[in-house]
Amino acid sequence: MSKRMMAIILSAVMLSVLTAGCSGKGGKQEEANGGGTDSQKPISFSWLVYDRPEGKVKNDWEIFKEIEAKTGVKVDWQVVSQEGLTEKRQIMIATNTVTDFSQPTNQEARENGPENVFLNLNDYLDIAPNLKKFYETYPEAKAVATGADGGIYDVPVLEGDPAGKGFNYIWMARKDLMDKYNLKAPTNINEFYQFLKDLKAKEPDSYPLSFNTPVTADTGMYTVFGKIFTGITGFFNQSPTEDRYEFAPYNSGYKDALVFMNKLYTEQLLDPEFYLLTPDQWEERFLKGKSSVTYYWKAEVNPTIDKAKQAGTPDYDLDALPEFAADGVKTYQFSRPVVGSVGRAISAKVKDKERAVKFLDYLVSEEGTNYLSLGIEGKSYTIEDGKPVYMKEFGASPYVPLRRDFGVWYDNISLNNALARQTWERGLDDKSKAINSSYEKFIIPAPKALVKTTEELDLEKSKLTPLTKFLEQKITEFVTGKTPITDANYQQFLDQLKKLGSDELLEMYNTAYQRTYGSK
Repeated sequence: MSKRMMAIILSAVMLSVLTAGCSGKGGKQEEANGGGTDSQKPISFSWLVYDRPEGKVKNDWEIFKEIEAKTGVKVDWQVVSQEGLTEKRQIMIATNTVTDFSQPTNQEARENGPENVFLNLNDYLDIAPNLKKFYETYPEAKAVATGADGGIYDVPVLEGDPAGKGFNYIWMARKDLMDKYNLKAPTNINEFYQFLKDLKAKEPDSYPLSFNTPVTADTGMYTVFGKIFTGITGFFNQSPTEDRYEFAPYNSGYKDALVFMNKLYTEQLLDPEFYLLTPDQWEERFLKGKSSVTYYWKAEVNPTIDKAKQAGTPDYDLDALPEFAADGVKTYQFSRPVVGSVGRAISAKVKDKERAVKFLDYLVSEEGTNYLSLGIEGKSYTIEDGKPVYMKEFGASPYVPLRRDFGVWYDNISLNNALARQTWERGLDDKSKAINSSYEKFIIPAPKALVKTTEELDLEKSKLTPLTKFLEQKITEFVTGKTPITDANYQQFLDQLKKLGSDELLEMYNTAYQRTYGSK
């Protein structure tokens, strides 16, 4: 038995003793309430959270005083470190000692709910009109929260607006250099290549293009150029034009992507250490002019400009370049997913089940949602033109004072991050609003989350990691020239992918998608 496993088992045993009273802390009160018939009688529920870097969890956050006044519920925060949250939650699930309220992944909820770890919310929808409406409004949320027995075991957190327009990433480039050298923003792959060539000619000591690592992340180079040449985001994903999942390397354009990346590398238009850079190294090079073009989080435009100016480049400026794609490939970016991968769940052992469900129902209501995602009108947000806007004095990063001082938009607490993001972006400066507007035409709704069977999860667990490692290794060899991009070498590459399970995984994703949602 490994030392880690022994430690987890010992921790689980200790935790089961220490947390036996977690739900019981409010349990005596709940039992005395006679099943929660009076929704205003004082009661306490335990809730697992962690301290955010912006500010620690507080017992005197005003929104929870307001919520307590409206519901009679006092929250007993069970605070752990951010680093230890996942392991503690998993131990609690394994020992069936979860707190009254917690935030498991949707998968954890639907797998462990039928084992009487989490409460089946489906049994209480007759007393929870807001929950019932939530599942009717967001059928995807209901799908990912539903266990094999048909029970509903959590309330998935909302991450994106239902219209599918909220997005995260942009191409960004040094606007001050573009102005200095009279360079126009590229609109297609050929213009992009020439744009990098021109920057290299004007700044010969730089490598114009760089990407943050890992190379297969959402903003990683292999993900970005794979989409440009094949239309598939990442390796396995839903086609933006067809009702099915595809595997990017099977697309004829993937070889073109490798050839293009190799050309950028060979001509020193790409940072030669692109696959080795740490995030700090990448940022340093981008701030100090060693690179000037990247694909990254749009929210980092203004903070990056500020950092560069503080570091001694007073004229430093960034702006967005448009999305582009190879000929015949759809130009797009998936929106943020509407439904997130985690959700709020209630312990099946909570003493007053009806009262707990009614409390969760209140938090999902418009009033409860506003408290958790907006705060208190006049103190954390105002209404402008009929819509909420965070206080202007909170600046470009309002989530810092919101989380620190109000408990608003706080991980493991908020249920509607989409509302918070919309409110934040409504108060952005003109430059950020212009970037959002320029990208609107490229954004399409994100794929819905898949609900996989135990067998499908086992297949993914056994095949996906070794396949991804091979892809990273071999693509890097192609890009850096270690392996020439010939027809024979590419066919060997495809043959090895099949041996590692690419066909099995692709079939599994399509099967899971069709089973979960059917065809359009």
